[in-house]
Amino acid sequence: MGRSATPTLVSTGALCLAFLLASCGSPEPDPAAQEAPSAAASTPAPPATTTAQPSSSASGNATTAPAPSAPPGTAPAPGLVTHTTSDGTLSFDHPGNWTAADNPGEAPLGGVSVVVSDATGRQLASLQTNLVTGSVCAEGMPYSIIDSEPLPALAQPSGTPTFRFESRSNPLATDPMSMVTFAYGITSAPAPTGPEACPISHFFTWPPSGAAFGGIYDPFDTSPGKPQHVDTPQAYAETEEYQKIRAMITSLHPAG
Repeated sequence: MGRSATPTLVSTGALCLAFLLASCGSPEPDPAAQEAPSAAASTPAPPATTTAQPSSSASGNATTAPAPSAPPGTAPAPGLVTHTTSDGTLSFDHPGNWTAADNPGEAPLGGVSVVVSDATGRQLASLQTNLVTGSVCAEGMPYSIIDSEPLPALAQPSGTPTFRFESRSNPLATDPMSMVTFAYGITSAPAPTGPEACPISHFFTWPPSGAAFGGIYDPFDTSPGKPQHVDTPQAYAETEEYQKIRAMITSLHPAG
């Protein structure tokens, strides 16, 4: 069971829905970040490029073990293309019949916004950079980590971010569509321990402040193109669609 949520993840409000899925407030302002504009804000950015290349479930700690992603900087597998953000800082690989499109109207000041859609136009994930973030853990919630993988290519002095597919449960909800929320994405938040966890926070540390790359899994979504008869997140984690999304997000690395 899960929470119904629109898969569009391109605005600040949508990011709030997707990445701070419970007790969500606007990211807390960072005065230092606001006083010191990033280099991307003052330097004209080159155009975005998409270049073709040759052809656990248990509460707290279980993970699946999909095939590892290719090392950053290597040519993607046949059928994949590489998208580089318009500011030339990050790249990731995605299936050739998916679309990675800039959405400048939703980009944070000095950052970029990219929306990834499948062949039917259904949005699967979004990437935003230069986010000023802050998290508030008002209360713990029952949780599950379905899948997890550290991403050393994105490591910073503060630590190494992790890709996670995880859930949070609302014990007070009576509507089945609101009882559990599922999301996948990159996070710098420490792995939860014990029976409860803070709300999902799929933001990761990235110069000059933070970034986000992820999306929502909605088991109630019946959009054309969505895998059929997938009634649990564990079953979805075995689908070709999820494996492609996972490979795309975990391929994120510094461009160049």
